[in-house]
Amino acid sequence: MPRSPGHVFYDRLQAVLVDAGFDAFAEAACKPYYAAKMGAPSIPPGRYFRMHMVGYFEGIDSERGIEWRCADSLSLRDFLRLETTARVPDHSWLSKTRSRLPHEVHEQVFGWVLSLIAEHGLVKGDRIGVDASTMEANAALRAIVRRETGETYREMLKRMAKESGIETPSAEDLVRLDRKRKGKTLSNADWVSATDPEAKIARMKDGSTHLGYKPEHAVDLDTGVVVAAEVHPADEGDTTTLPGTLKAAAANLANVDRAPNPAKPAELIADKGYHSRAVLKDLDGGVWKTRIAEPQRKTFSRWHGDEDARTAVYANRNRLRSEVGKAGMRKRAELVERSFAHNLERGGMRRTWLRGRENVHKRYLIHVAGHNLGILMRLLIGAGTPKEAAARGKRLLIVAQMAETAVFVILAIDETGLGILVVIVSTDPA
Repeated sequence: MPRSPGHVFYDRLQAVLVDAGFDAFAEAACKPYYAAKMGAPSIPPGRYFRMHMVGYFEGIDSERGIEWRCADSLSLRDFLRLETTARVPDHSWLSKTRSRLPHEVHEQVFGWVLSLIAEHGLVKGDRIGVDASTMEANAALRAIVRRETGETYREMLKRMAKESGIETPSAEDLVRLDRKRKGKTLSNADWVSATDPEAKIARMKDGSTHLGYKPEHAVDLDTGVVVAAEVHPADEGDTTTLPGTLKAAAANLANVDRAPNPAKPAELIADKGYHSRAVLKDLDGGVWKTRIAEPQRKTFSRWHGDEDARTAVYANRNRLRSEVGKAGMRKRAELVERSFAHNLERGGMRRTWLRGRENVHKRYLIHVAGHNLGILMRLLIGAGTPKEAAARGKRLLIVAQMAETAVFVILAIDETGLGILVVIVSTDPA
């Protein structure tokens, strides 16, 4: 059968994965969870993980959309190692496979990608920036219920309307009552989603209120690689989720021989949301050298005899005010925020279509693994996404016109994005 010319980005990425033995690794990691003989043929593990990476590279939020995109593209079919007449796995097939593969397998694949890019010098482990964002859950606020009674929000409004004298309230009456009533709050202690109990009520980055999750990144500030990508409950504060993210980052760095130690601690750079006496005291003298922004206070600090906390806070303040600390904060603002922009905005994961925090985290780990592979591809071919690679193939630049010899030099990058075509045209100087 005839083969499509292929896409330079996916062809090169395929070569990188095949040369590194990705499929053999994925088969070995997933083998204990596949039946030896019983049942219909399942998705090969390498194909399952590749499809989720396609979700990042193409900026597709839903698995149904990933299926449609892969079915429409001959290049993606080649990337998934599908025969010409073979069927692209549908979204339910992906969902069933994800439910049967444990969370640990997805972490292993994330770690394998981190090891691959570490071989190219893209993991330093000297400066780690940490920050968190928000992700909208696949659950609506209108479906929340009272934890004690199971009463829905609309049923509560109807009950309040009847108590106020409106026997048959209309939708407009309920909206008006809800808008004017005093003490209106939505607390996670009182309300829970009936469709996704693990999703929490939280304020999103755009200021709106939704049920959501809290993705948190630990980013290597020397390369932009995400060394840990955790998904926490959306109602937990930064100081609460930081230990879990640092534990995951330290474990992933240890797998690539970049683990921090007390003799050579790694710099931890974070914004003021992570600043607390307890956090600084716990991290002081350990494997992390903190440079955490300190909130502005109008009063003097009172230590009440806690000399350890006082020492840790002052040491963090001194490190933060140094030129190295200021440079690290600038890097954190640039690279950590960029990782969220690439994965949540351009990558399409600002809203998830899955339910359950572990379920969401499984897909998010492979999504971020695609982001890390994009950084490796930018090193190898100068483009981190398929669209960027295609744009490079269409670029044309006229460099100079030398008046003395009347020679035009034109540089053009060919369709592969790798070669350079030089065209020299001589004319009569007159």
